[in-house]
Amino acid sequence: MLGIIGAMDVEIDTVKSKLQSRTVTRIAGMDFVCGTLEGVMVCAAQCSPGKVNAAMCAQIMIDRFKVSCVINIGVGCSLSERVVIKNVVIATDVCEYDVDITALGEPRGYINGLNMIQIPTDKALSDELAQTAIICGEKIHRGSVASGDTFIADNDLKAMLSEDFGAICGEMEGGAIGHVCAANGVPFAVLRSISDGGNADAQLDYPTFKTVAANISTSIILNFIKKQKTQITFEL
Repeated sequence: MLGIIGAMDVEIDTVKSKLQSRTVTRIAGMDFVCGTLEGVMVCAAQCSPGKVNAAMCAQIMIDRFKVSCVINIGVGCSLSERVVIKNVVIATDVCEYDVDITALGEPRGYINGLNMIQIPTDKALSDELAQTAIICGEKIHRGSVASGDTFIADNDLKAMLSEDFGAICGEMEGGAIGHVCAANGVPFAVLRSISDGGNADAQLDYPTFKTVAANISTSIILNFIKKQKTQITFEL
């Protein structure tokens, strides 16, 4: 079964609505909608923004619904001049930039237990998403995605994430989902469509472009699932 997580209704509702033979299970305040789409078993859920919400959702999907891989879809901000609004970012890795135990001698973002800063995404899954996005006519970028419990709308924070973590996209869930998946040995991928520039204009750009950007990521994941009918390169 394929797990799909979006933080907001605009990011995940279309996927949920297209599932056939749906069942809905409510756990920890989240609705887990399971069914089939193009012959593929899917579990889709809206986690709500933030790392704790995202982590809870991913762990429930793994424990209760036994998903074999997780894809986190939705919108994010650009942290690179190369990446502009409505472009697509497929994460090569994710990090949690607001984990800070530097006072104990570890680098910023270091995750105890996993013993790393950057958590690599599944290459086969990410490659399939990238190929699908290209077929859909989208401009894609591959690179690091930085996650934290902050809506990024600050030039200094944007510069720090780019310089210190090499990130090209910022958001609030992917790092936590990656953390949970890595701890459980479950393949994962993160797909983001850019809604804003993560700068002083973000508060204006985000509400203007979030729906357009979310629709792009939704279109990609729906076409990705459709593609699995004839070409499966990983275990669902």
